[in-house]
Amino acid sequence: MAGSAPPVTRFAPSPTGFLHLGHAHSALFGWRRARQAGGRFLLRLEDIDPGRCRPDFADAILEDLAWLGLDWDGPVRVQSAHLSEYGAALQSLRARGLLYPCFCTRADIAREIAGSVAAPHGPDGPLYPGICRRLSAAEREARIAAGIPHAWRLDMAAALRAVPGALSFHEDGQGRLCCDPARFGDAVLARKDAPASYHLCVTHDDAVQSVTLVTRGEDLKPATDLHRLLQALMGWPEPAYAHHRLLTDAAGRRLAKRDRAATLRELRAAGTSPAEARALAGWPD
Repeated sequence: MAGSAPPVTRFAPSPTGFLHLGHAHSALFGWRRARQAGGRFLLRLEDIDPGRCRPDFADAILEDLAWLGLDWDGPVRVQSAHLSEYGAALQSLRARGLLYPCFCTRADIAREIAGSVAAPHGPDGPLYPGICRRLSAAEREARIAAGIPHAWRLDMAAALRAVPGALSFHEDGQGRLCCDPARFGDAVLARKDAPASYHLCVTHDDAVQSVTLVTRGEDLKPATDLHRLLQALMGWPEPAYAHHRLLTDAAGRRLAKRDRAATLRELRAAGTSPAEARALAGWPD
């Protein structure tokens, strides 16, 4: 966990749309925590989803953050330029028998869950029912050799056996909190359409970039349990965490791209100043 050294924070948006005030709140939260303590603030673009990420959105992120008055230390880390690193991490976990290939479609999983008497649920909904975990090694190899698309799932039971003792994390203002990674079930660490998942990439990059204080929205707080497990499995250092509130609209809904929340560039075009935008984002000067 982070000690008394100045913190290293980061803002890590995905270039799948233009930034809105919710993003501004998160970026300013991490930036202020770093700058007020004489630390470092990093910028990362989490662009591993080829179907949704676009270069013009990536360019716009840098432009909007600069307009907002934020600066960052060092070069921007672009995840798509580091796919071999995530592949090496996945290979390490596979070599230890902690991953298995999953050939299921969403329809396969839905049918299995529908036929279950009591399907367990986790933070993201019903847990994967373990269909492909039950396949023999020969069947897995045959399907891979046949070119059947597959994801890679973490064998949660095996992973927990590989970690000695209980897991916990330090939450800003709350102290140490216990983790329960099992509630995520056999999480996907590499998707069929993407070389690695958010969970693997974010924990890998926080370690590589020496992030000591992870600042992000409270909606991602449950994911910390799974991230701490990956850190323990891979021998990556443990950062501290500070999860902030989420900005909402007049109806109390979380600001989101899918709901067409007003973007920073729309505010700029309407004559909003950077100082006014910072205030709207919850950080008045």
